[in-house]
Formats: sequence, C-alpha cells, structure tokens
Amino acid sequence: MVTEDSPTQPKTTRTWFKNALRRGPLRVVSHWVSKKMPKGLYARSLIAIIAPMVLLQSVIAFVFMERHWQAVTERLSRAVVADISAIIDVIETYPQDEEFETISRIAREKLNLNATVLPPDPFPPATSKPFFSILDEVLRYEITRQIARPFWIDTVGDSKLLEIRIRLDKPDKVLRIFARRNQAYASNSQIFLVWMVATSLVLIFISILFLRNQIRPIQQLAKAAELFGKGRHTSERFRLRGATEVRQASQAFLQMRDRIERQMEQRTAMLNGVSHDLRTILTRFKLQLALGEETEETRELQNDVEEMQKMLQGYMDFAKGASGEGDEEIATVDVCAALSRHQNEAGLRGKNFVLDCNPEFTIRARPSAFSRLVANVITNAFRHSENISINVRSSDHRLSIVIDDDGPGIPLNRREDVFKPFVRLDEARNQDEGGTGLGLSIARDIAHNHGGDINLHDSPMGGLRVVITLPN
Repeated sequence: MVTEDSPTQPKTTRTWFKNALRRGPLRVVSHWVSKKMPKGLYARSLIAIIAPMVLLQSVIAFVFMERHWQAVTERLSRAVVADISAIIDVIETYPQDEEFETISRIAREKLNLNATVLPPDPFPPATSKPFFSILDEVLRYEITRQIARPFWIDTVGDSKLLEIRIRLDKPDKVLRIFARRNQAYASNSQIFLVWMVATSLVLIFISILFLRNQIRPIQQLAKAAELFGKGRHTSERFRLRGATEVRQASQAFLQMRDRIERQMEQRTAMLNGVSHDLRTILTRFKLQLALGEETEETRELQNDVEEMQKMLQGYMDFAKGASGEGDEEIATVDVCAALSRHQNEAGLRGKNFVLDCNPEFTIRARPSAFSRLVANVITNAFRHSENISINVRSSDHRLSIVIDDDGPGIPLNRREDVFKPFVRLDEARNQDEGGTGLGLSIARDIAHNHGGDINLHDSPMGGLRVVITLPN
C-alpha cells in the first residue's frame, strides 16, 4: 500500500527519455552501464581483470586472422592455383595425349596433386558457401584471376582434401583436381587460437583464485561490521588478514568496536550504580512515609515516589536498549507468540485487537529486548486508539511488523521528533506511563541494535501506522 510519505512511483518512459536527452548521451550510457554492472567487489574485480584480457586477445586474434592467417592462406592458394594453371596449359598444349596419363603422373609426383580429365559433364550442384572461410574466398579469387574459366570447388566438410573442377576448351573436357587442404590453407594457425584460449582460461582461473583469497578478508570484515551493527558478538575467528590496507581497516574496526563496547559498559555500570543508589533512597522515603501518619500530604508524597520509580525504570530501560540489552544472548524468537500476548491486554482495556501473522515467522533476536520493542509500540497504540490491527510480513530476509490504529496520529513534521529521548508531544504518542518520553526512543534503539528500524506513516484506518523492520 502506498502512503503519502512513501516513495513516488517510477517515472514514465517519456520522462526518462527527456531527462536522458538533458543529461547527454555519455552520461546516459554511463548510467546504464553502472546499473547493469554487478554490485559485488569480487565480481567487479573479475571484470576489471577479465575484460582487458578478452579485449586484448580479441585484438590479437583479429590482427592475426586479418594479416598472418589470411596472408599465408593467400600464398598457399596462389601456389596451388598456379600449379593447376600450369597443368591446364600442358593439357591444352598437348591434346594428343588422350589418356593424359603422363600429365596425371607428373601432377601426382611433382606437384602433389591428383589430376583427372573427365568427360564434359555438367558441374555438380553448387555447395553451400561457408559462413566464414578464408580458403573458399581466396581460392575463388585466385582461380578467377589466374585461370578465368568456369569452375566448381568444394571446400566444405571435414575432409582433408579439396576438390576443384575446371572446364577446358581444348579438348572439351573437365579437369578434376584433388589437393590436400593444408596445401592451400594455413590450418596450423588454429593451434595459435587454441593456445591463446587455453592460456586465457588458465590466467582467468589463477585470477579467480587470487582474487577470492584477497576479497575474503574484506567480506569477513563486512560480516563482522554487520554483526556488530546488529548488536551481535563478532566471531572469535575474525583476525587481521589480507593486504596492508585491508589489515589497517580491520585494525581500525577492532579498535572502534572495543572503544564502543567500553563506553557502553561504562554507561551501563554508571546507570546501574545511580539506579541502585536512587532506589535505596526511594525505599527509605517509602518506608518513612509508610511509618508516618497518612495524610493528604503523605499521599501526594507517595505518588511522587512512585512516579520517580517509574521514571527511573524508564531510564534503565533506555540504557539497556542503547547498550544492546546487556549480556542477553541472541535466540530464536516466535514473533506470533510475542505479539499474541497483547491480546489479553487488549481485552482488559476494552480494545479491538486483530492479529494477522504466520505461525512460522521467527527471527534471531534478544527475546527480552524484542518483547520490550513490540510492547512499547503496542502500548502506545492501546493508549491512543480503540482499534488496533497488526500484520506481519516476510520478504527478502526482512520481517515487517505493521501496526495500524484509528487514533489521532502524529503530524508528518513531528514524526522524527518522537524518537528523540525525553521529547514529549502533547498531541503525540511518545508519552509512556512514566512520563519520561522514552517509549519510542527505546523501541527504535532496540530495532537499530538488531539491524532494523522503525518508521511512521499514515494508517488506512485513519490513525498512525508503525512499521517495524527487522532481519530474519
């Protein structure tokens, strides 16, 4: 469902074309290539190595085919056609040798050609011309240039022989020549292409092995940073590897992680100490008030003490959420079970509560932190609306919990303010029971510590839509 503050729809083709003309063709081509390029460093590095290699090999192959291969084939074919032209001259000069045995013997022994004179029968049907054959083109050209008589050739097929038929004037017969293919064709040049392709494949294989060994430390660093961003402990096997720059980045990450963890531990220890001292004083206050005579003033003081206890608990909850919930371990959490616990609360409050959740939905999270996350958001919905609908969806390794209500909502320009600690809006829904303004702040901190986020939108029910996104 598209809300008011959701991303706009894709531009039409006409608008895209106008913008493309405005940007210029080079920028359009560059943008198109960047969209088609793979996003991973490993794939891009392979392209950076393989693309120049393929381009260089293609240029070399083209130059070799165009100059060396074709030049050698032209010389060989020219020599074969010259021998055939000489045989024709001899036949037409000495036509009295009707059997042409002497000429056939000389062609076989001296020129390595199998020459036969046939009756003046029509040529066989024309064979299909090969798509790419230097030999076929060169032979046709040389026969036309040197002999200039009707001819028929067959260079197609896997045979090692070439068949050439040429019509004679005196006598009126057809000369058939069989020649070995390698007499007119530089067939050994294919070995060069085979070696070129083989060496390219070997180089690509070595590049893949080398790049994978170099990219793996970067991938491990990215994985460690991702886990730390989700509030999970990084693997103990993570250590400095790879090139100097990668080692420097890994060392900087480890130092940053240790510094952040120390700050969190110091902050949590300080708040725990302050909480313990304040709770001790509040306990003495409550005890003194309980032992004293109950009056209107003492009742007011008791209310103030209870309010202070709630505020103190809110501060501690906020500290735990910001520090990744202390030492609580990551476990598999049943999302539907955690959400269904609030159905009883909805009944006690007289609220209409609808839950749409697949029982198979689970996530890896800190159970207590996740319970506090959904409790803060759902309790806010209970406090400001009568009808609450929760829809849980999963796609692309992300779990989305969509909470809709029919309450007053929050103005668009104040939605980010409600996530700030200690911010209380009269018309907003960041007022928890303790009045500290930490409800949604704690919820977003917990979501961030699990690699997720919380966003606010307009609800189709007329109130507020809260979208909790977490990795699963």
